Formats: sequence, structure tokens, C-alpha cells
Amino acid sequence: MKTGLVLEGGALRGLFTAGVLDVFMEAGLVFDGAVGVSAGACFGCNYKSRQPGRVIRYNLKYARDPRYCSWTSLLKTGDLFNADFCYRELPLELDPFDSAAYEANPMAFHLSVTDCETGRPVYKRLDRADETMLRWVQASASMPLVARPVEIEGRAYLDGGLSDGIPLAYFESLGYARNVVITTRPRGYRKFPSWKIALLKPFLRRYPAVYRALATRHAWYNETLAYIDRQVSAGSALLICPEAPLPISRVCHDPATMQRVYDLGRETAKRILPQVKSFLENVLLIEPRAQQECVQP
Repeated sequence: MKTGLVLEGGALRGLFTAGVLDVFMEAGLVFDGAVGVSAGACFGCNYKSRQPGRVIRYNLKYARDPRYCSWTSLLKTGDLFNADFCYRELPLELDPFDSAAYEANPMAFHLSVTDCETGRPVYKRLDRADETMLRWVQASASMPLVARPVEIEGRAYLDGGLSDGIPLAYFESLGYARNVVITTRPRGYRKFPSWKIALLKPFLRRYPAVYRALATRHAWYNETLAYIDRQVSAGSALLICPEAPLPISRVCHDPATMQRVYDLGRETAKRILPQVKSFLENVLLIEPRAQQECVQP
């Protein structure tokens, strides 16, 4: 029975997830696979490369650097989070991503993006830590209006959170039967339709399917949350989330606020760690019995 990590996005709300994951790494928790969306992909890939502390380190260091995230970057490049800085200079030169460790780790890492032509989710398993992998990660975190679509192999992609923000069902379809799900909204949160979405329609004329995905996002997102609740009740999923709305916006330049959200993730993980270990250990106890039953005549 395979165990999985399912990581929601939320831009800098994802620092909560980074705090949880760092505690997991320090505790030596091993999963068979992980799937991340948007910030969940950007930060979650560090679990496979086994680099605790890296996410909070570079976010604090470059919090006020206009090359990292700024309206100047948006005006000059079309990306609020500067693509060249975030997906080349930072991981390759300034705070190197450990590609060798990533590729040596047998844990499978997946992410989701949204196909601009269809508005549907596309899932990708990334075994190699190379330029193409960084392009997929960039695409998974590219929100409309504040980022350009990312072209890969002749198709254009945007943020995976537009079409499948918490891909638990996808991971279950791959055989990950017991999953730890980390969200960046408190339990009980629900999305509501917003009139503001209509304002985006003129800017998405080229990609009407993306607009439709945005317009219906609240409905499928709430269905996903209800599905997660059912899986938690059934014992096949364990949900980790903040107890209250995180005190940070999607974009933040204040290192103290970033640290606070990261620390909330660490505190939550430490508190729930015994439960997570029990959840994973039960897999090891259940699996041999299941295998034995399979060979009985």
C-alpha cells in the first residue's frame, strides 16, 4: 500500500507547508510519492531533494529583492515572480537545488498544471531535475494576469490550482491508498463565487477555457474539500491544515510575517507528528496481512 503527500498551493501561504515538510524531513518520514500544486510544487520538490530549511531560507533572504517578486518585475517581464530569477538563477546559482539528491531519492514527485486550451488539469511525474523540470514547476505556479503562460512541448500551461488545487483523487488513482494532505486553508473553509472573476474575462480572451475554469473554481474546489473530509473519515487520508486563516497574503515582502507562517507550520507538524507516524506505521502493519490474503486459495 503506497503512501503519498498531497500539497496544496496558495503562493506564500505555502510557507506553512514548508514548515510542516521540514519537520517531516527532520523526523525522517518517508513517503512513496508526493504531488504538489503551485507553491506546493515549488516548495514540495525540496522534500525529494531532502533540503530542509531551504524554502524559508531563500524566501527570507530575497523577500524584498525586486528580482524575486515585484510589480517592477511584472511590468518588465510579465511575471510578478521573475521567471529567470526564480527558476534559473536562484535554484542553479544562489541557493542551489540538489539535483543529484532529487534524482537519487526513489520517492516519485508529481505536479499538476492547467492546459490553457482545454482548462483541464495535466499531471506530470518529474524524475529528472533539469531545465524541463523547472519549466513544469514554473507552469504549476503561474497564475493568470500576474504570470505569462509557460510553453512546454508546444502547449501553454498555467497554474495547476485553476483546475485541480488538491489532487488527492488523482493520487489515489495511481495507487496511493493512504495520503497525508496538507492544505493552506483551515478546515471548514469554503470558496464562494466572486463577481470579480468577470473582470478577468477581457484579459483571457485568448484562453476562454481558463476563464471558465476560474468561473467554476469555487464549485469543484468545495467538492474536493468535501471529498477530502470523507477520505479522512474513512481513514485513508490524514489532513494537516492551519487552525485559523494564515496571517499572510498570497504575496508578502515582510520577512517577519513569512517566518511566522513557517513557524506555524512547524508547530502544527510537531504537534501532529505522533499521529502522522501512527498513520504511516499502520500502513506497514496492514500491508503484509493484505498480501497474505491475496495468496490464499
